[in-house]
Amino acid sequence: MKKIFSVLASLFVAFLVGMRLGSRPAPAHPFFDNFTQKPIVFAHQGGNLLSPGDTLFAFERAAKLGVDILEMDAHITKDGVLVIIHDAEVDRTTNATGLVEDMTLAEVKELDAGYWWTNDDGETYPFRGQGITIPTLEEIFQAFPGYPMNIEIKKTKRSIAEPLCEIIYEYDMQNKTLIASFHDDRMAEFREICPEIATAAGKGETTKFVILNYLFMGGLYSPSEFAFQVPESNSGILIVRPGFIRGAHSRNLQVHVWTPNTREEIQKFIDLGVDGIMSDRPDILMELLGR
Repeated sequence: MKKIFSVLASLFVAFLVGMRLGSRPAPAHPFFDNFTQKPIVFAHQGGNLLSPGDTLFAFERAAKLGVDILEMDAHITKDGVLVIIHDAEVDRTTNATGLVEDMTLAEVKELDAGYWWTNDDGETYPFRGQGITIPTLEEIFQAFPGYPMNIEIKKTKRSIAEPLCEIIYEYDMQNKTLIASFHDDRMAEFREICPEIATAAGKGETTKFVILNYLFMGGLYSPSEFAFQVPESNSGILIVRPGFIRGAHSRNLQVHVWTPNTREEIQKFIDLGVDGIMSDRPDILMELLGR
C-alpha cells in the first residue's frame, strides 16, 4: 500500500509540476497603457449615487470629475440597437414596465430614465421630467470619443457580442474598451468574435482562481482575461485580500473592486493596493486620491 501511495503521490506532484510549467500569465494589453496612476477610478454607471445611472447625464458629470473609466451596462432592443441600462427590465429606473428586448429603440427613447432616482429615500425625485433618457452605446461613443470605457455584457436572450464588437471597431475604441460579464458563456462568445479586446474574468474563471489561490496553487492558472472585477466577498468568502492581489499580479492580472461608496470603504481598498475601484461615489474617490 505504501508503494502505491508513493507512486500516486509522485504522479500527482509530476502533474502539478507539468501544470505549473505549462501555465502562462496574461500578456500585456494596450488598454492599460491609458492609465498612469493607481488605483484606476471607475465611475460605476457614471456615479449612480450622484445621478441616474447609465445615462448621458451621469457620464457627463463623471467626465467632468476627471474619472479614468466610464463603467456601463449593455442591453439590446427589439430592433437590434445596443442601449445602456443596468436591468433587463425598465421597471426600476423608468416610468414604464417591460423588458428592454421587447421594446424598439423608439419606445425606449420615450422613457424617463431619471424617474425613480432619489437620494432621500423617496421623499423627492429631482430628475423626473428633466429629459434624461436611456442612451445608445453609439451616443456614448459619440459624446466621449476616445474615453476609456468598461462595458458589462448583460444576460440577454439574443447575443450582443457581434454588434458590440462591430461598434467598438467602428469608433476605433479597441484599445479604449474593457469588456466584462458575469456570464461565462457570453464572455467566451465575445472573446471568440472579438479576441483583440481586453476582457475581465467571468464568474467561473474568478471562482477557479479564488479556489486555486486559497490552495496556494494560483501559479497553475492560465488566464484568458486581463482583470478580475470582484466584490470584497461573496457567499461569505473573502475575495479581495492581500494574497488574492499578489496572486493576481503574479498572473499579470489587475484587481478591480466594486462597489465601495463610503470614505471608509474606499480608503480601505486604496490602502490595500487594488488596481482599480468602481464606485457610485467617484467624487469621494477622486477627493481621497487628491485628484
